[in-house]
Amino acid sequence: MGKGIKMKIFEKIKPLIYKTDPEFAHNMVEIIFKTARRCPLFFNPLIEKNFINDPILNQKIWNLEFKNPIGVAAGFDKNATMIPAWMALGFGWGEIGAVTPKPQEGNPKPRVWRYPEFEAVQNAYGFNNDGVEAIKKRLEKIYPFILPIGANIGKNKTTPEDKAIEDYKILIKELKDVVDLFVINISSPNTPGLRNLLNEEFISILFKEIKPLTNKPILIKLSPDMENESIRNLANLSVISGADGIIVTNTTINYDLINSPIKKGGISGKPLAKRSYEVLQIVANEVFGKVPIISVGGIDSPQEAYKRIRAGASLLQLYTAIIYKGPSIVREINQGLIELLKKDGFNHISEAVGVDIPKKLEVKHAS
Repeated sequence: MGKGIKMKIFEKIKPLIYKTDPEFAHNMVEIIFKTARRCPLFFNPLIEKNFINDPILNQKIWNLEFKNPIGVAAGFDKNATMIPAWMALGFGWGEIGAVTPKPQEGNPKPRVWRYPEFEAVQNAYGFNNDGVEAIKKRLEKIYPFILPIGANIGKNKTTPEDKAIEDYKILIKELKDVVDLFVINISSPNTPGLRNLLNEEFISILFKEIKPLTNKPILIKLSPDMENESIRNLANLSVISGADGIIVTNTTINYDLINSPIKKGGISGKPLAKRSYEVLQIVANEVFGKVPIISVGGIDSPQEAYKRIRAGASLLQLYTAIIYKGPSIVREINQGLIELLKKDGFNHISEAVGVDIPKKLEVKHAS
């Protein structure tokens, strides 16, 4: 079936999808993938069709093999139930979670809203997950996996700020043998007080406490809503403190982007693209060449993905784009990246990473 026909089919069923409650639709997708993974006749053709494994996109970062740069953003697979489906959707790696030490239901429903006219999603989930014990058991059955698995970790809602480090220590101790990397989430807008931890003192103490607990890479995820100077300072401090990479960005609470009447939760998707790119540039200007940078937020085309790579991102993530562009978007981005790289005379993706960073920086790509 050609790309044009498949896109027409998706466009026809989109109105039906958008009539369903967003959280219900997500839960149905999870059930479908959990069931379908037991059927090779269904899964294998999807992997063959969607999964791009071209040498030009292969990278070794943190001593991990990334077949392609596009990863599942946190929030899609909260409870590590869909990992086998990542390849079927074309992803080269992914993040589970956010995971908290204790199970928690998250915020009251409704807590997620679609804005098709803006190609955006607003979510106020609040780290709803099954807790580290249940998620660890699932990971033990599948790890090591063919793709790198990251764990997005956060504190429980009931954990006071002055005890937050203990939650992160618990999570790393429990998951260090069943994931390939960690992402410290102190930038979600959906847990009260969490963003208060995005400060220099907490980050310094946090990395001092957690770095001795594992030899796996530990990354930090930044908010797009901080002042530019704070972003510069925290990016530098994170690297000095021991962060192995930086992810930019989490969702935004700039509700004016979509004229949202609901003043809670974070916005993802196309309206976040401009600010996410700006933050990537700020962070790359500070730490490119010192640690790898991951870009997420509004990536929905080969051109946008390529733009982020040239701006300094070694890896990319997406989630909302699947909702608006369809399940073939990851394949389309990877195929488009190959064409764009070759068009510009690059033999490998690493040659393109950071080429648009001002030459005065005189930095060398870290891998």
